[in-house]
Amino acid sequence: MRKLMMAICLCFAFATIQAQEKKVLNIIAIGAHPDDCDSKFGGTAALFAKMGHNVKFLALTNGDAGHQSMGGGPLAKKRRQEAKDAAKALGIAEYEVLDNHDGELFPTLNVRLEVIRRIRGWNADIVLGLRPNDYHPDHRNAGSVVQDAAYMNIVPNVAPDTPPLKKNPVFLYMSDHFKKPYPFQKDIAVIVDDVIDTKVKGLAAHDSQMFEWLPWTNGMDLATIPKGEKERLAWLKDRWMNRKPDAGTLEVVKKWYPNVDVSKVKQVEFFEICEYGKQPTEEEIKELFPMLGTE
Repeated sequence: MRKLMMAICLCFAFATIQAQEKKVLNIIAIGAHPDDCDSKFGGTAALFAKMGHNVKFLALTNGDAGHQSMGGGPLAKKRRQEAKDAAKALGIAEYEVLDNHDGELFPTLNVRLEVIRRIRGWNADIVLGLRPNDYHPDHRNAGSVVQDAAYMNIVPNVAPDTPPLKKNPVFLYMSDHFKKPYPFQKDIAVIVDDVIDTKVKGLAAHDSQMFEWLPWTNGMDLATIPKGEKERLAWLKDRWMNRKPDAGTLEVVKKWYPNVDVSKVKQVEFFEICEYGKQPTEEEIKELFPMLGTE
């Protein structure tokens, strides 16, 4: 009888471990415009999706001002389709674009409630947003909205039409290069070398931005941009991804990939833990980012 009970206990423990290992994570990344999340989180999102986890991108504006020669409804329609194409390229579950005007985003109560509903509806384990210090007012305000939604996700009387989360997700900032009031902190590092071509394809889906608007804002002659798909992908990869990590950055990578020769690492995405959501331990971070240490 004792042997039978021990066998049952072992089977239960093994099943519990397997269930934990197979836990499907729900991740939502929130940007101001279609393409914000792709550039800062596209590689990690592709890794999550490849591992069977649920990833959603949410753009708080429709991007209807971000172009040099078109705008309004036609541009918003184009950018919405680009977002769908990017989701397909990255393999993520959903890419939602809200119908707020580009360049006019404010951290209003209505926008906050929409964000709370999306986070709850996705039953998020991880929420990624922008930091509220950035060159673009939409980016700053999108960051503030996500911060303001953090604690409110578990408050039943806020947005009562959507059931509150039972526990607060981990909130993370996607990376930037701004220094004031303080620089971005590289708390978590994810190597994305294996999916960099997937990330580039996701970015390339935002045709109006990658090959038109952004080059135009940088003073480029648009006639010099390649026309063929293969050539465009190569051009985009060289332009956006040719930034080898410095020694200090690689030290952060080594923390999360102790058995990897970091000198060979080329592409990394970084995330900062927001102080307003759940504060994860190092072990919890490894559970939330199951790709860590696997290179």
